[in-house]
Amino acid sequence: MTDFILVRHGETAWHAENRYAGRTDVPLTERGHQQAAALGAWAAGQRLDAVLCSPLSRARLTAGPAATALGLVPRVDERLYEVDFGRGDGLTRGEMAEEFPDALAAFLTDPVAHHLPGGEDPVAAADRAVACLEETARELPEGRVLVVAHSTLVRLVLCRLLGIPLARYRQVFPALENGALTELRLPAGGPASLLRLNAPAAHPTH
Repeated sequence: MTDFILVRHGETAWHAENRYAGRTDVPLTERGHQQAAALGAWAAGQRLDAVLCSPLSRARLTAGPAATALGLVPRVDERLYEVDFGRGDGLTRGEMAEEFPDALAAFLTDPVAHHLPGGEDPVAAADRAVACLEETARELPEGRVLVVAHSTLVRLVLCRLLGIPLARYRQVFPALENGALTELRLPAGGPASLLRLNAPAAHPTH
């Protein structure tokens, strides 16, 4: 079995305004850098075999202190990109309601069957991210792996691997905190287990 510590990147400049940040490379705030430092301090006391992260700078900068503390080079994997929100990228919910009210209403009813206009199919996003984790699990069958990625992508992964319908990702996992630890155990050929959700990085898990 392989344990994955899934972490949403630190706070970004769009966080306070609750703007949807997909593929846009939004910088971390000062608080986001502090969250990255806290993750690094947590990682220094852990046995971790690899650090994976999304190519976006908010994920790479969050993963950096942890990788340094562990003496590891982060593995940047394009399969860990955030979901592409299409025309919704950079907008608040209110702005979307003005730009495309009908499409937003459909999205809020079923975010998979009716993903945001011009955006990525969440099923495809889940496929690519789960493939990344399963490949890593085959490589490190008894490993513990830190994965720094994004809110929507991680929630889709959790749903897929825990057998929850993808369309319920916003309901079942309403929020992932920036810099918090969500631990998922992936046995070889067996169902996954959720070991912890949104645990503060300030408190070691072992």
